[in-house]
Amino acid sequence: MSVFDKISRRLLFTLDPETAHGLSIAALRCGLPVAAKAPADERLKVELCGLRFSNPLGMAAGYDKNAEVPDGLLQLGFGFAEVGTVTPLPQSGNPKPRIFRLARDEAVINRLGFNNEGHEAAAQRLTARKGRVGIVGVNIGANKDSADRIADYEKGVARFAALASYLTVNISSPNTPGLRNMQARAQLGELLSRVMAAREAASMRPPVFLKIAPDLVEGELEDIAAEITDKRIEGLIVSNTTIARPSLAATAHAKETGGLSGKPLFERSTTVLAKMRKLLGPDMAIIGVGGVRDAATALEKIRAGADLVQLYTGLIYGGPALPGRILRDMVRMLERERVASLRSLRDSRLADWATKRL
Repeated sequence: MSVFDKISRRLLFTLDPETAHGLSIAALRCGLPVAAKAPADERLKVELCGLRFSNPLGMAAGYDKNAEVPDGLLQLGFGFAEVGTVTPLPQSGNPKPRIFRLARDEAVINRLGFNNEGHEAAAQRLTARKGRVGIVGVNIGANKDSADRIADYEKGVARFAALASYLTVNISSPNTPGLRNMQARAQLGELLSRVMAAREAASMRPPVFLKIAPDLVEGELEDIAAEITDKRIEGLIVSNTTIARPSLAATAHAKETGGLSGKPLFERSTTVLAKMRKLLGPDMAIIGVGGVRDAATALEKIRAGADLVQLYTGLIYGGPALPGRILRDMVRMLERERVASLRSLRDSRLADWATKRL
């Protein structure tokens, strides 16, 4: 990290996390300068679900909830950006404070609760960017007080199918009561059936991904794999934040309720990723997220079975130059190991990760 990045982070860390986040969105909207451009290297390109990614590194959902700065994120060097989670109606989310930094662990705990401006605000912004280059996914969710949560996902598909490069069905946030229950097989089967029917009825048919939690046991993973296969979902994102609290150095906020992200999530999320790759086989598209903070962790996700990777918390601690730094280090690693493409690395450590205990 450069001296400028370190000073910037120190200044931002004097602010509460939500204020700092708002300032970072404003900076991207104004055209935040990037110190060094990300490399354009053929070996980093990935083709997946009919989409061509310039590199495998994406910005995870949760940062740009209202689709305000997807192009700003792409300019940082990301190969794709995922906006949302977006719900049909605007909602304020949970009471503040609701984001907590655990700096010694390079981690964050949040209990935001799908705070966002709703479908229409995001759709207007995405409509305005139509025709621009870059892959932008839309992460859809359900309102907390919805009488029919599956209908909320159907509405999300209908509203964003023509605006999104891909859609992500998010049923894995721990901060909306009962949402994770939709990962149970019976509810998941109905959800995916109705989502895919809504996609078929839409004017455009982007790939659909399902985002799951890391706090699942083997039997639950098997049920999810069976439903994904049966309903012909195009891809999977592993994983959301965890409600577990692995050994943490920070003590001030370690017991706060909410989802833990960042460095401590890497082991569990990568293990779940590998187990799902084993269950789903080589052809299913999988995005790995959780604890990615440098080129080594990004490449390890790929070795464990991911086609693409995403980060969010890593950017908080690594600064806006992090995507470019990761990609440059990736290229150096590929050169050192004489690797022709990232695809040849995928699954090379699958067996090691898939046999780890949850």
